[in-house]
Amino acid sequence: MEITDLKSLYVSELQEARSCEAQIADAFEALGAKASDPALKELLHAEVPEAAGHRDRVGELVAAHGEEPVAHDDQTMRTLLAEADRWARMIGDDGARDAALIASAQRVQHYEIALYGSLAAWAKQLGMSDLDTLLKILDEERAADERLTEIAKSAVNTQAVA
Repeated sequence: MEITDLKSLYVSELQEARSCEAQIADAFEALGAKASDPALKELLHAEVPEAAGHRDRVGELVAAHGEEPVAHDDQTMRTLLAEADRWARMIGDDGARDAALIASAQRVQHYEIALYGSLAAWAKQLGMSDLDTLLKILDEERAADERLTEIAKSAVNTQAVA
């Protein structure tokens, strides 16, 4: 897809967002299996169906704009998830591994927050009906980030020091 204006950039970034969500849906189950903290494990596993739902909703938005939902493979997300997996495999201490998993998951969330924030701003500027869907997803990403922070502060960071 050639990017010639804000609308084509917007649709291209929707494709990137769909790719991100597909990658997260595939990766977070394995990351959750490597977590030792029960709340962290539960949160990472819960992100799998949430990401799959986001993937499907964003795919519908792309299709509504007449483009192929799976046209892009987001390399930034691929790199973030590869780094998360690498950390999870190389850190032997449960507490330190959980702290690394939270840091990795928050990198993913922050990337998604930036992506959906930009998409929502562009949708608003372009007068797109997609705005409500994007704002809902953005709120869900922020909530996941807040839950990760709570888990880190309430238990994981303390356990990592011990």
